[in-house]
Amino acid sequence: MGIFGKKKEKKQNPAENHPGMIFMMQLLFKDKPQMPDGENAARVLAAHMGEVQLLGCSNDLISFAAKKYLAKFKDGEMPPTVNIFGCTDFEDRFDEMQKSQMWDCMEERDRILSECRYMVLASDMLAATLTAKERAELDMDYLEALLELFPDCEAVFFQTSEKLLTADSIRNTAIKRESRFIKFAVNARFFNIEGTDDMMVDTLGMSTLFLPDLQYHFHGADPNGMVFHAYNIADYILNNDNPIKDGDSIDGIRDGNISMDVQWKCHYEDAMIKPDRLVIDIEAGEFASGTRNYTK
Repeated sequence: MGIFGKKKEKKQNPAENHPGMIFMMQLLFKDKPQMPDGENAARVLAAHMGEVQLLGCSNDLISFAAKKYLAKFKDGEMPPTVNIFGCTDFEDRFDEMQKSQMWDCMEERDRILSECRYMVLASDMLAATLTAKERAELDMDYLEALLELFPDCEAVFFQTSEKLLTADSIRNTAIKRESRFIKFAVNARFFNIEGTDDMMVDTLGMSTLFLPDLQYHFHGADPNGMVFHAYNIADYILNNDNPIKDGDSIDGIRDGNISMDVQWKCHYEDAMIKPDRLVIDIEAGEFASGTRNYTK
C-alpha cells in the first residue's frame, strides 16, 4: 500500500454523521443506459431478493417493496423499499482526498472517472429499523440485482463509504454472502500523519448499519496488515451483532496473521479523522501511537 494521505479535515459526509441514513449507490456508465421496464425489473429483483411489489414505475423512478423484510415503526410494520432513479449526467467532482482513498479501484480509477458520463442512483428506504444483518443482506442482494439489470454498468460508487469498485469485481467475486457488505460497502482508509512516522487506518461505512467503525493509530507496522485486520474485525462485528465492549481485548497481528497470542485493547471514541462518528479505537500493542483519552 502506497503512502499518499495526510491527516487533515475533509468534507463532511452527511450520511455518516447520521447513522442509519439511506444507503445510496451510484452506478456509472460510459453510454446512457435505458431504464428497465417495471415487469422485467420485478423479475430480476425477485430472483435476488425474494418477493417484491412494484410500487411505481416511470422514467424518473422505479420503486419496489422488499416483502421478505418488515421494518418496524411506532405505528406498525411495513416492508422497506428499494428505488432506481432515472439516469442523469455524471461529472467527476471528487476531491483529491476522496480519490486517494479509492484503494480497491486505483488502477482503473482515472479511466472510470474520465470515461463515465452517466449515472443511475439507487437507494434503499425505510430500512433503518432492520437488523444490521438484514439490512446488509437486503442492500447487497439489491446491488447484485442492479448489476444484472444494467449489464453495461462500469463501476459503483458507494456514497456512505466513498468507495469505488468496478462492476466486474462485484459480479465476479467469490466472497461469502455474509461478507459482501464489508467487502463492497465499507472502505478501509489509510493516512500518513504529517510531520511524524505515525499512520492511521480507519473504516468508513459501518454506521449505515448502526455499527461502529474502526480506527488504528500506529507506527512501525505494515499498513496492509492493519487494513486486513480492520476488514476481518468489521466482518466479525457485523456477523456477531457487535459483541465488543469498551475495554475488551481482541486478537492482534503477528507475522502478518491474526493471532490469539497477541491481544489489542479496544475502546469506544470519537473518530480522529472526519467525518464525525463513533469508532472502536484499537490500540495495536507495540505499534500503538498517540495519546488516548481512556485510562490504560
